[in-house]
Amino acid sequence: MRPIPPEQLNAAARALEAGELVVVPTERWYMICADATNPAACNSIFDGKQRPRTKSLVLVLPSLAECEKQFVVHPEARQLAEAFWPGDLAMLLPWRSTEADAQHPAVGSPALTTNSSGPLGALAVAAGTPVAATTVNISGDAGVDAPGPAITFGEVQGFLDFSSVKASVILDGGVSPAAHHLTIVDCSTPVARLVRAGLVHERAVSAVLGRQMS
Repeated sequence: MRPIPPEQLNAAARALEAGELVVVPTERWYMICADATNPAACNSIFDGKQRPRTKSLVLVLPSLAECEKQFVVHPEARQLAEAFWPGDLAMLLPWRSTEADAQHPAVGSPALTTNSSGPLGALAVAAGTPVAATTVNISGDAGVDAPGPAITFGEVQGFLDFSSVKASVILDGGVSPAAHHLTIVDCSTPVARLVRAGLVHERAVSAVLGRQMS
């Protein structure tokens, strides 16, 4: 993908800290991001995407070390993180404290968490606030003629024109080549369970854990 100039990434981080929305590219597709502790910013994503509040946003973590500070990380979850982070696998993890859970209502508990590579991961490192993200598209538009999540800068602009979402910074990374989902694994208990297959294949998850996924 096209590299993002550092000054643009810094502008996105400052906008996020100010309560604004930003859009960043990933290998999978473009993601719209907000401060995970800012209810107004997160709600504007839910409203603009017509996304049910029960369908939480993903929390983008800057590192596994930071993850272990905030969440209960069972051994199988740690194995998966060490094998696939940063990358295209997300895990459902329980917060270590009820206070942390309450501060991140758009993420929920167990929280859908990932440590991403590329501009999204760099944003999580650069921002002084936790990053919540979701795909750039109207929620549930999986019909035959629906465009699906945006994979180009032009598709992002089309979504913003159509929806009520207002993004102050949009990073242009060219075309997202994978056009596919994160793999999601429920790691809220010691025995991990595959929730959704994606770019990280089920066989790869099974190989790391040394057992077939249920």
